[in-house]
Amino acid sequence: MKRLVVLGGGESGVGAALLGVEKEYSVFLSDSGAISQKYKDVLTHNEIEWEDEGHTESEIFNADLVVKSPGIPDHIPLIQKLLDASIPVVSEIEFAAAFTAANIIGITGSNGKTTTTMMVHHILKQAGLDAVMGGNIGESFAKQVLNNNANYVLELSSFQLDGIKKFRPHIAIITNITPDHLDRYDYKFENYIASKFRIVMNQTSEDYLIYDADDEVIVSYLKDHPIQSTLVPFSLTKPVANGAYLEHNNIKIEFNKRDIIMSTTNLALEGKHNIKNAMAASTVAHLLKIRKATIRESLEGFQGAEHRLEQVLTINKVKYINDSKATNVNATYYALESMSTATVWIVGGVDKGNDYKALFPFVNEKVKAIICLGKDNEALFDAFGNMVENIIETQYMSEAVKIAYKIADAGESVLLSPACASFDLFENYEDRGQQFKAAVRQL
Repeated sequence: MKRLVVLGGGESGVGAALLGVEKEYSVFLSDSGAISQKYKDVLTHNEIEWEDEGHTESEIFNADLVVKSPGIPDHIPLIQKLLDASIPVVSEIEFAAAFTAANIIGITGSNGKTTTTMMVHHILKQAGLDAVMGGNIGESFAKQVLNNNANYVLELSSFQLDGIKKFRPHIAIITNITPDHLDRYDYKFENYIASKFRIVMNQTSEDYLIYDADDEVIVSYLKDHPIQSTLVPFSLTKPVANGAYLEHNNIKIEFNKRDIIMSTTNLALEGKHNIKNAMAASTVAHLLKIRKATIRESLEGFQGAEHRLEQVLTINKVKYINDSKATNVNATYYALESMSTATVWIVGGVDKGNDYKALFPFVNEKVKAIICLGKDNEALFDAFGNMVENIIETQYMSEAVKIAYKIADAGESVLLSPACASFDLFENYEDRGQQFKAAVRQL
């Protein structure tokens, strides 16, 4: 019996462990931190050996295969020792893909991938197709493979793609690429770009890459790195051949002598970035030969992702908007771009080497006051201190919301769009968003 060692006891790791048991591996799971009780219960119930709060190397180095959590960097000593010992180390995405021959739609990008993944899944379900969502959203891919043989719609982070070897989605989407997570890529943007493009590394001419033709980073990479995939571009700014583009407020998709025209006026989600997400999602549906009417109706009824420009409440004619999922500057760029009122902006967290210059025009034009919510707000004060009259810092969400309530006037908005990771004060961006919503409801 082959031995599978899983490093990391979160959603991804536990899913891989369960699939490993199903595929008759001897499974051992190890986590350097504390495993949550709900996952401990699952492991114990399924008689899977596990440890937490540290790694016992003698239990790990007899592995035939190691599946590691996407949160574990390649450069740590344990991973390097495994690689030096010629023990294969892969991601849960790679491991799970080996056990399904079903259609895989893989979606990556710095921003927009969650919304696009949810849109694609929603359209496929509305069309009556058997489709499940996984990867970086919802249940792990491994757990989905254990229970389904459907069309898999996977949100994929660069960390997950770093651990693939043979993984091959039939349809890949790259929504955009902007600097993010550079601390994991030796602070070299080109390393991060290459990581995103791993999504196409095993594709053939029978597979598709849907990509943003307005994104100079993507276009430049494709010029310098020929790939095997059939290219399907989308653009807001110009007509494109064999792809999707905007014409007189209509999304027009032309591919293989089939075409579709769809008005953007009735899309459920607002903003230019959501038109792009809709283009990418409807192009997938078009390639899968889903009816035009189904695509149109699905996008008009789609409600969007929690914590992504989520309208929470309007209190005293002030809108409160939860964009906690904006963990980088580019995501916050889209949020500020979409604001049509004067805005009290709650920002801050773990700064990943952010360059805030792209936000300056919006801050000058739209932001009335800034509330810095982080342990270290020095970079925010340096960037924006001279742009607004009020720039205040706090380390408590409840206090941030109370300050915003005092500052914002009728007809204005309060926007939580942090542009930073959440780990200094919160468990994750979901925890940050939930605390924001709870604080707003208590006003």
